[in-house]
Amino acid sequence: MTSETHSSRRASVVVDLGFGDAGKGTVVDFLVRARRAHTVIRFNGGAQAGHNVVTRDGRHHTFAQLGAGTFVPGVRTHLSRFVVVHPSALLVEAARIAEAGVHDALERLTIAGDALVTAPYVQALGRLRELARGGAPHGTTGVGVGETVRLSLEAPELALRMRDLSRPAALARGLERLRERAAAEAGPLDVDGPRARAEREALLSRRAGEAWLEAIAPLARRDLAVGPEHDAALLAAPGEIVLEGAQGVLLDEWRGFHPHTTWSTCTTENALALLAGYDGAIERIGVTRSYATRHGAGPFPTETRALDHLDEPHNEDAGWQGRFRRGWLDLPLLRYALACSPVDALALTHLDRVTPAWRACVGYDGLARPLVPAADPHDLDHVEALGRALRTVTPALAPLPPDLPGWLERALGARVVLTSSGPRAQDKAWR
Repeated sequence: MTSETHSSRRASVVVDLGFGDAGKGTVVDFLVRARRAHTVIRFNGGAQAGHNVVTRDGRHHTFAQLGAGTFVPGVRTHLSRFVVVHPSALLVEAARIAEAGVHDALERLTIAGDALVTAPYVQALGRLRELARGGAPHGTTGVGVGETVRLSLEAPELALRMRDLSRPAALARGLERLRERAAAEAGPLDVDGPRARAEREALLSRRAGEAWLEAIAPLARRDLAVGPEHDAALLAAPGEIVLEGAQGVLLDEWRGFHPHTTWSTCTTENALALLAGYDGAIERIGVTRSYATRHGAGPFPTETRALDHLDEPHNEDAGWQGRFRRGWLDLPLLRYALACSPVDALALTHLDRVTPAWRACVGYDGLARPLVPAADPHDLDHVEALGRALRTVTPALAPLPPDLPGWLERALGARVVLTSSGPRAQDKAWR
């Protein structure tokens, strides 16, 4: 494994070992620059990704669908078949990064023709479901990824795919069928109030669909959809590629603590499937902060108000997920994540935040069942029971040692190859 030199063919797979927000975007940006990668491939999730990158000259962008290497001239983005595409949000993102000086992001973008497309009616249905849960939310981001995947599984004939954008008449008919299905499912939901009424109005309005079709027409005309032969060409090309994950292993659809999960595979599984047949080196890099975070509902054993003073300039408490939560570094959860998604190396971020008074969780008191993955990877009862158990534990805390990277290596049995003490590429260092 080579960390600091540019090899002829290598794929770096970047995965978050927590609940998301560990710094994947800034790690991807650094790897693209340090390893001179030509392409970033997104291998899961959708427009709910929030990967923040700050350039040397202070420009900032939150990458939602575009690859986090887009600030680097010439670097391409490919949205794989595992990504749920939000066309109107993609156009908004392209306009925002153009304001930051990148005007050719869409010219450097390709999207798998099989990739699912989320539509406004499906998005409204997902929001209504979350509102109907009242005081027991699942933690949706509100952009429709989960509902899009669910509907594609239950009614595959209704699924919209990226290749459908080049067929306007068929797309319009498909959109109306989706509206009818979503409106029928929303009918029995027992929820009221201004937000719910707004979502119901959107579901009943054909005009909302017409406006969406008009809005995404510029993207449809670009004909960005590509077939499997494009993936094969990417893997055959010389040079470096970076595969960028979204969310985190602890939010994985099968390994996360159901029901507070995403409808997406957040382990390296999808990336390795895309790399089938690749004859270059593959390095899986797991990213973790120097402390734990969680944005949204769900178990969080080390959550503490002692870290609320830490500013989060790119993570807000507003929105569908609610408060951005902070906690101590959690070794049991990191070990669980690594058991679910093994990696070759670690990237440790936010080291500039650590003070001598900080703590880490080295174990739990009162854990009702072993914190291990289920033998059956699709056993939702197991992960739901783990989530309930995590709500009742007491973290056993210990002081953080001065050499946090070395301590983490010994605790987890994986080498820390990259450290980060700030949001920019120059704040990173190979170790």
